Amino acid sequence: MSNSIADPGHGHSPAAWAAVVIMLVGFALGTLFFCLHQPALVWASVVVIVIGPIVGWAMAKAGYGVNGPKYSPKAH
Repeated sequence: MSNSIADPGHGHSPAAWAAVVIMLVGFALGTLFFCLHQPALVWASVVVIVIGPIVGWAMAKAGYGVNGPKYSPKAH
């Protein structure tokens, strides 16, 4: 495959990392609270999971996305 300018960068940006970490924390807490029979906290964890993509989108709009001005890719 060729490396073209249209390459989305595979999500290696602060915005993508923040979204994924927030959703992973929400999922882990939701699993824990489900095992502890705490339905209100399970639903609170669902809210945290929904907040993850919103934070990622907001960070991307603020310039921390793959093609944003505040993002600098690291050499591999």
